[in-house]
Amino acid sequence: MSALPAMPSARPRLPLALYALTAGAFGIGTTEFVIMGLLQQVAADLHVTIASAGLLISGYALGVFFGAPLLTVATARMPRKHVLLALMLVFTVGNLACALAPNYALLMAARVVTSLAHGTFFGVGAVVAAGLVVPERRASAISVMFMGLTVATLLGVPAGAWLGLQLGWRATFWAVTAIGAVASAIVFALVPDDASGQALDVRREFAAVRSAPVLLALLTTMLGFAGVFTVYTYVQPALIDVAGFSAASVSPILLLFGAGMIAGNLLGGRLADRSLRGALIGTLAVLALVELAFGLAIHSPIAAAIGVGLLGAAAFAIVAPLQASVLHAARGGESLASSLNIGAFNFGNAFGAWLGGVVIDHGGGLAALGPVAALVTFAGLGVAAFTHARERRATASTAAHTRTAPCSAH
Repeated sequence: MSALPAMPSARPRLPLALYALTAGAFGIGTTEFVIMGLLQQVAADLHVTIASAGLLISGYALGVFFGAPLLTVATARMPRKHVLLALMLVFTVGNLACALAPNYALLMAARVVTSLAHGTFFGVGAVVAAGLVVPERRASAISVMFMGLTVATLLGVPAGAWLGLQLGWRATFWAVTAIGAVASAIVFALVPDDASGQALDVRREFAAVRSAPVLLALLTTMLGFAGVFTVYTYVQPALIDVAGFSAASVSPILLLFGAGMIAGNLLGGRLADRSLRGALIGTLAVLALVELAFGLAIHSPIAAAIGVGLLGAAAFAIVAPLQASVLHAARGGESLASSLNIGAFNFGNAFGAWLGGVVIDHGGGLAALGPVAALVTFAGLGVAAFTHARERRATASTAAHTRTAPCSAH
């Protein structure tokens, strides 16, 4: 009797090139988030307020928002691997400038320059990641790339906060510069030269991203993540001034946020592969509830620590569903739409950081950030629900037209 043929694996191993994208995402994610663990040191050294230091996050986020579509179009004819490497160079040089900045204005300028690499790297990287796997694993592939962001928060942000406490905040940016150099080498070694795919058709890309489904998806991303950064931007002063932790205790607690991000990111990818719309609405609803609860938890040290971990999990469970939703909506314009969605994430970051500063400066205080954040994320959930209802009506209308078309022919 002949041997039975081997059954194919239900979940084939992901290509190694995906993890090169993860390495790049780790480097870029570290520089985006590490400033949150350094706000008090930067504010004291440069003689600015905590709210002004928080604007370093808003400036970075706005640079991503405007830089992502511009650089995506400008690099449309370049091989994707070359684009990724050029962006890693910008990132590395920008962090070097942050380490050397003598004052607040030049630090802000250096942060904006660094941010220009961010949106296009994740936008192009998401398209490359999705193209490396079979269609039914696209969301999981995207989540693997974004795992670099979660690991950056788990390791990079607490380590950066500790390094800043021990050696000053500039030492943290020197370390991030070194991370950028190492990540560049990994991308160069592992991302295939043929990862570029076809050259972008710029007119087709712009036509796709002007559609209502894409615009609604971008709005959902912006509102969903604005809620996260309304709280997370000011987590260091909230843990110290409200929960009562010492400055040295913040770094270990931020590890809980990073651990939650890793778990949430991988879970969000798996859920989105099963049901994209269900995962999107469900994760946004959970995030809003966690933000609301965080406003109460911050008054208790134990509850605050647990809340930080849950916030990380809920915040990054929405990432893969949001990015996959935009790619799904932008048929024919995936590269530009993907970069725009990274911009939408960061516009949400900027808006959230600004909104949190307004709440703090106008009497709401640090404890009020959670409920305000929940309102913003609930707005994003409302847009997602509206988009889902709109799609169902369109599908039903198309089906009805298809059923009646043969009758009209008689």
